[in-house]
Amino acid sequence: MKNKLKLDKANGKLMGVCSGLANWSGMDANLLRIIFVLATVFGFGSAIIIYLAIGLIVD
Repeated sequence: MKNKLKLDKANGKLMGVCSGLANWSGMDANLLRIIFVLATVFGFGSAIIIYLAIGLIVD
């Protein structure tokens, strides 16, 4: 069975999106959080919409 994308609310900060993505991809959760912050700053806020969409759709 493949590793499914799930929110990790126990280890998450806001909605568990970054920690869930970290568990799914094998990356560090803090690195993903930094990537989302930088994408929000330099992408004119589009990463916030992506983050919220993942948080509302996945589970």
